[in-house]
Amino acid sequence: MAVTEGTVPFRGFHTWYQVVGELPGPGGKPPLLVVNGGPGCPHDYLRHLSALAEGGGRTVVFYDQFGCGRSAHADDPALWVMDTFVDELGAVRQALGLDPVHLYGHSFGTQVALEYMLGRPSGVASLVLAGPLSSAPLYQEEARRLKATLPAAVQETLDRHEAAGTVEDEEYTEATTAYYRRFLCRSDPWPDELVYSLSEMREDVYATMWGTEWNVTGNLKDWDVTDRLGELDLPVLLTSGRYDATTPAVVRPIAEGIPDAEWVLFEGSAHIPSIEEPERYREVLESFLARVEAG
Repeated sequence: MAVTEGTVPFRGFHTWYQVVGELPGPGGKPPLLVVNGGPGCPHDYLRHLSALAEGGGRTVVFYDQFGCGRSAHADDPALWVMDTFVDELGAVRQALGLDPVHLYGHSFGTQVALEYMLGRPSGVASLVLAGPLSSAPLYQEEARRLKATLPAAVQETLDRHEAAGTVEDEEYTEATTAYYRRFLCRSDPWPDELVYSLSEMREDVYATMWGTEWNVTGNLKDWDVTDRLGELDLPVLLTSGRYDATTPAVVRPIAEGIPDAEWVLFEGSAHIPSIEEPERYREVLESFLARVEAG
């Protein structure tokens, strides 16, 4: 299976990408372009999606978003806004000739993908939104509800460090991990790729755009495109987990707002069912893409 890597020029910097398989896609199948979560997180935790390319199946394209991973880093907070990442997605598509393409977004990547698609680009065959959100305020509301289910001592640790501005303290990190083990990924142990992605998170990017998991204080705090979902006119698949940080209450307005969207809820998973229920997830994803291509 061919694997190639390179960089795309972007705003005087560069974005790193990896192509698993061949371009153009084998048998005329549009490749799958993966926009991972974050912000400020490298793609590695979704690397297992490259299994779609086994046996010459479907080409999968990954990239590390600007500011993290193998892509260029910068120290200008003015860059960490949604438009940067929407423009970067377009730059990757154009440079690699990804037309047509299936677009896959996970978590923050669904926000980027939604903003991109609301700009009405051509050549996108379908949209897959994994662990999606269309409203930061609604996500925050649900995250606070989930946080309230943690042990009282964990909640006290989180609140104390957030009030003191000491969120880089190891005790805070451990308390946050207790939340993530319930609502991010319930696999035990976590795969190395997920551990790596979290360890390489660019906290400055995350804090500027988001804040903390349940206190959205960054420049995305008012982000909400729910009222525009009806503008989308292409096949859309939504996937989420029963124990997901993007709870059914977060996903339901998206499923209801996008015409004819399909929604698959993975009963044994949290936020990354592609890790937690990999075989079923792959079956659901491949079936959807095949149906789209069959017309």
